[in-house]
Amino acid sequence: MLDALGDRKPKSRETTASRARGGLLVSGGFVLLLFVIELVNMLTLHSLNRTFGLRPRSLDGILDIFTFPLLHANMNHLLSNALPLVIFGFLVFLSGLRVFLTALAFSWLGSGLTVWLIGDGGITVGASGLVFGLFAFLLVRGFFNRSWRQILLAVVLFMVYGSILLGVLPIMGGLVSWQAHLGGAVGGVAAALLLRPKYAKTPAP
Repeated sequence: MLDALGDRKPKSRETTASRARGGLLVSGGFVLLLFVIELVNMLTLHSLNRTFGLRPRSLDGILDIFTFPLLHANMNHLLSNALPLVIFGFLVFLSGLRVFLTALAFSWLGSGLTVWLIGDGGITVGASGLVFGLFAFLLVRGFFNRSWRQILLAVVLFMVYGSILLGVLPIMGGLVSWQAHLGGAVGGVAAALLLRPKYAKTPAP
């Protein structure tokens, strides 16, 4: 019994440590890829944006849903998304690769489809929809999972980053795609709902 307990604890620590390393590697690697793409974009005078940026309500724009978060208007635009992507991506990855990929995919598709459907008509680029999606996922998953630890993390994240949620409102307008933010956030909530544990019903006495 003591041996069993002794075997279990190191395994748990190893799993947490490996997920932490994986989270840093994956989220950091993704952001590094974004910087490489932006450098190429700058060298080509941002021609990639004109080719692969998301154009709302155009048939060929549907394919742009899969490319527009990889592009940015300029280096400052990318820098504003880089740190939140690493932090939120890392925290989501701590729950496992499947959870991370699901949250990322729903955020990506939710952001892209919303821009394609109700975008203002210009070309949209940027990973901020992913930022909002992962953030929304982290905010709500604890309530779906009935996890006080995750709820506490959500409270801390809301206190630090909660002001960015204003970005889902149409009043932001201007150069900010509130549609991408809103769609990403909805996608993140949908991912958390999909991944919630299926609690067995307790039979009535």
